[in-house]
Amino acid sequence: MKPKNNKPLLVGALLCAIAALLHVGCIVFGGDWYRFFGAGEAMASMAEQGLWYPSIVTAVIVGILLIWSLYGLSGAGVIKRLPLTKLALVIISSIFLLRGVSFVGLMPLFPYKESENSLTFWVISSGICLFIGSLFAIGTYQQWSRWVSDKQ
Repeated sequence: MKPKNNKPLLVGALLCAIAALLHVGCIVFGGDWYRFFGAGEAMASMAEQGLWYPSIVTAVIVGILLIWSLYGLSGAGVIKRLPLTKLALVIISSIFLLRGVSFVGLMPLFPYKESENSLTFWVISSGICLFIGSLFAIGTYQQWSRWVSDKQ
């Protein structure tokens, strides 16, 4: 009997993949996309000037989101079990949830300037992180009992 797929982890993995694609869009389409998604005027201007920094930072984020997506799929049982899946899912859940709830403390590290990291950006991005983190946390919790019963 095939194990039931874990819907929260599947949706979390899908949202990570979509977020990765949107970040690729920033690299491909440049300054306007950086502005639209709230990266701030500095990143948008650097991208328009052809500087490498925005693309490298964004590519690292793309890579991380794709790896997290793969771990979500692995935890859900859609793809082969990846190394340290349980630990990775706990860490991924924690990072998303921590980012979601700590935005008030993070805001001073990224001072608001005209057209940069507005309160709207912080609220929306934090809400998205809380949602995805909750999916990963719920999915990991649900999957944990399956992993324990598989060992018996």
